Amino acid sequence: MHILVTGGSGFIGTALCRALIARGDGVTVLTRDVARARQRLPQSVHCIDDLAQAAPAEAVVNLAGENLGDGRWSAARKQRFVDSRVQTTRRLIDWMQTGPRPQVLVSASAIGWYGARGDEELGENASPGRPDEFSAQLCRAWEAEALQAEGLGVRTCLLRIGIVLERDGGSLQQLLLPFRLGLGGVMGSGAQWMSWIHRDDLVGLILWLIDTPQAQGAYNGTAPQPARHREFVRTLARTLRRPALIPIPAPALRLLLGEMAGLVLEGQRVLPQRALRGGYVFRYPDLATALAAILAPRRPQVH
Repeated sequence: MHILVTGGSGFIGTALCRALIARGDGVTVLTRDVARARQRLPQSVHCIDDLAQAAPAEAVVNLAGENLGDGRWSAARKQRFVDSRVQTTRRLIDWMQTGPRPQVLVSASAIGWYGARGDEELGENASPGRPDEFSAQLCRAWEAEALQAEGLGVRTCLLRIGIVLERDGGSLQQLLLPFRLGLGGVMGSGAQWMSWIHRDDLVGLILWLIDTPQAQGAYNGTAPQPARHREFVRTLARTLRRPALIPIPAPALRLLLGEMAGLVLEGQRVLPQRALRGGYVFRYPDLATALAAILAPRRPQVH
C-alpha cells in the first residue's frame, strides 16, 4: 500500500513512518523542509514539498500542525496554529479532487475539541467545547475541513489525540530533566485529568484505522485509563526513583505561560470508547506500564 503522510517528520510522524516501512508499505511524506525530513526518516521514505509531486495513494494520514505547546500564544501564533492545520487539510482535499482518490483519510485532531470539562467522562459522542475556547474551535474547524473528504467518497477517520508519551519528544521529554533532578512536582491543583497515550499505541491505532474498513468518524486517541495529574506526577517520580516535592501554583503557571497554561491546568477525562468497541487492543492501557516501558534502559542501536 502507498501512504501519503503530512507531518511525517514530527514526533508522531517519524514513528508512524518507521512502522509503515517495517510492515512493507510505501511512504511519501509531504514536508516544508525536505532536507530535514530526509535526515529524520528511513531512506526508503520519499519526501516532497509540493502535492503536485505526489503519486496516487491508497491512504492519507494527516498529522500536520504547528506545536501548540511550544511557547506563549500570541495572536500571530494562534493564526499559525489554524493555518498549519486547516489550510494544509484544505490543500489535501483539493488534491484529492484532482486525481485518483485514496480509500481512507486518517486526519489528526485533538482532545481539545471537548474543551475543559472537569470530571465528565468524554466519549466520542460528547459535545464540543465552548465557542470561547480556542483549542475547541481550532479542532472543530480542523475536523470540518477533513470531513469534506467524505463528499468525495473517501472513508474519513478523525483521530482526537491526547497527551502522547515517549522519551524523545512531547511533554514527557520536557519533564524528564527536572524530575530526574528532583525538581518535579504537581502543577496547579493536581486534580485535573490527563488523557494520555503511549506513542506506540497511537501509531498502532493509526494503522488500525487504515486497515479497518468499517472504521469511520471520530476516534479518541487516548489510553483507556486517564489519570489525574497528581497521579501522573507520583507515577513518574516513582518510576524514576526521585522525589517530586516542588509544586507550581496555578497563578504562577498562568503568569509564565499565559493562555497556553490552560493546556496543563484544565484537563479532560477522555475515553477511547469507539476503538475499544471496534476491537483495538492497547499495549499500554495504564500509566504505570506505559512509563515503565518508556523509561526502561535501552541498548544503543548498532548502525
